[in-house]
Amino acid sequence: MLVMLHGGGPGASAWAAFGGVVEGFAARFRTLLVDLPGFGRSDKPELDKDVFSFGADAVAGLLDELGIAKAHFAGVSLGGGVCVRMALDHPDKVDRLLLTAPAGLSLNLFTAEPTEGVKRLIELSIAPEPTREHVRAFLISLVHDPALVTDALVEERYAQALDPGARLGAQRLGAAFAKWPEGSMLWREAHRITRPTLLTWGREDRVNPVDGAFVALKAMPDARLHVFPRCGHLAYVEREAEFLRLAVDFLEG
Repeated sequence: MLVMLHGGGPGASAWAAFGGVVEGFAARFRTLLVDLPGFGRSDKPELDKDVFSFGADAVAGLLDELGIAKAHFAGVSLGGGVCVRMALDHPDKVDRLLLTAPAGLSLNLFTAEPTEGVKRLIELSIAPEPTREHVRAFLISLVHDPALVTDALVEERYAQALDPGARLGAQRLGAAFAKWPEGSMLWREAHRITRPTLLTWGREDRVNPVDGAFVALKAMPDARLHVFPRCGHLAYVEREAEFLRLAVDFLEG
């Protein structure tokens, strides 16, 4: 069983993130794509705790409802942070962790904060009326190859950025990050993550730069790191075939 959790940003959802690779995973595992609270077709509630804890509790509740005792977890960026919190707060439900530039677990050693990608996301989020230029700038910050950011993709994500439900979800997540900032410091607890973990990173990541990986890599007792060259924040998009081979090999042990 594999549970996949997406990252943040306008139009973020499980299918938008993993639709391109889900067939490869589903051929080997029962695969569940989950829209996290505040995104996609999930509810947009006010959070009563930090984003990662709230998301992990919601996913744990979903697994209980579905009668799933234990699963592998794959998460990117924000979803990676939720996977980490799952391993910390619900360790009995976690088998292996496949994390792509996970938020919260990353602690930048050489890169100034906020990073380029985070700046672009903040600009988009606080704009009274987001523009196509806001959306395009954010999407380009996610990838090494800007040709991947097509006009069609910008239009799709722009429409989603204007959706009232998506905007409400983003506002409520932003409020929770501001209210519980310590909840984002998952790297402080990395030593408690005992599950086998594969960290995957793009060398040219401008959201969570690769230097953020090394504290977690050192602290986690059963972690390994793979860095993809000529690759940004979305390794499963820019290095799809290589990512899939590596991920399946790891998850199958």
